[in-house]
Amino acid sequence: MSTTLICVVEDDPIMGESLADRFRLEGFDVDWHTDGESAFDALQTRPYQAVISDIRLPDISGEDLFSRSAATHTPTPPFVFITAYASVDMAVSLLKSGAADYVTKPFDIGALVDKVRLLTGTGIPDQAMPAQSELGVSEAMRRLAELVPRVAGRAKSILITGESGVGKEVLARFIHLHAPGDAYPFVAVNCGAVPETLLESEFFGHERGAFTGADRQKKGYFEQAEGGTLFLDEIGDLPLSMQVKLLRALQERRITRVGGERELETNFRLVCATNRDLAELVRIGKFREDLFYRINILQLRVPALRDRPDDVLWLAHRFVRDIAGRLGEPTKLFHPSAEARLATYGWPGNARELQNRLERACIVCSRNMLFSSDIFEEDGAQAAAVLDMDTPLDGYMAACENAFIRAALLQHQGHISETAHALGISRKSLWEKMRKHAIAAEPLQ
Repeated sequence: MSTTLICVVEDDPIMGESLADRFRLEGFDVDWHTDGESAFDALQTRPYQAVISDIRLPDISGEDLFSRSAATHTPTPPFVFITAYASVDMAVSLLKSGAADYVTKPFDIGALVDKVRLLTGTGIPDQAMPAQSELGVSEAMRRLAELVPRVAGRAKSILITGESGVGKEVLARFIHLHAPGDAYPFVAVNCGAVPETLLESEFFGHERGAFTGADRQKKGYFEQAEGGTLFLDEIGDLPLSMQVKLLRALQERRITRVGGERELETNFRLVCATNRDLAELVRIGKFREDLFYRINILQLRVPALRDRPDDVLWLAHRFVRDIAGRLGEPTKLFHPSAEARLATYGWPGNARELQNRLERACIVCSRNMLFSSDIFEEDGAQAAAVLDMDTPLDGYMAACENAFIRAALLQHQGHISETAHALGISRKSLWEKMRKHAIAAEPLQ
């Protein structure tokens, strides 16, 4: 199958490299030009299917590039312009002249990829998915699990976004396991937990005697992650002063320990995570734009648990197995009332809240079966609030049926005949219910 060739016109080396890397990861062929004249010459001979161009270029403007290209006899591919907020009026004018679209800085590269896919007709059709993955059974998590092995060893940096407690570090470790060098270290750093006065020493390391109390040489996070993965959690909490130093280390792949004189080469895979809107932080001046584009070559978002309720029981069963293994006890079972409560609770604390509630229940409960009251120990009034009392009975029953069918499918490895027999219904009835709840399963061989 032939690939789609696009033209990127961007003089900023960080943004240009980020755009080119991301589109290549997405399966496009990319020509990257740093000036308008070279791009114009290429447009006369190369079969581009789309052009992504900054409006401000070092020689001619993006507007001139577009108008000159449109004036030639060569068919003009769709143009998508990159612009600052101050140039939006110009971008709108270009749309009236025939340009396809524009994006304003800072922008989401993933959204730009989607725009180009629509313009070039290269949207990837949905395919049948397995009933479960290593990350979950919901469609969103199955797609992530499918994507990671393809990009883990190719992307220079990956940004994971999502609310607190959704499992961003779990995804980061999954990326590490599917990338070359998985036997090397995985170094996790909570950027918000390191005191600002120690940031440079912790990241870069220090030599003996570099400051009071430095009684020995110490390797920093960059060196500790050599050959492996450096995971920077909550990178949005890094102060601007440290952002500058981090950007330089990422660009040059060289560091100098505090108090040292010799530069050291570094080689690690960078995975960052945040629960904050980095684009908004860039807009208000609290996060460097160049660092944003350096780390945002590929962004993976982990949805909140309330947005992927299919994963709740799957996670719950995994958590109780892990807890039982740690405690050296038999794995506890769930009473149907507990499964119903788990499936319909809103989980404001996401997977972390689910794990904490189950750990407490497994430790406190002496029975081998967990009831809803073991997991939700709130008093009567609070317990009533656990279930959304505004949810109609039909919705509650549908959620319970969905969860029960998914649990049965997992137990029987997605085999439809076995699952239908266990549920006491026909294959046809099971298929109808699966279509009703949008449940995908492995077909029988």
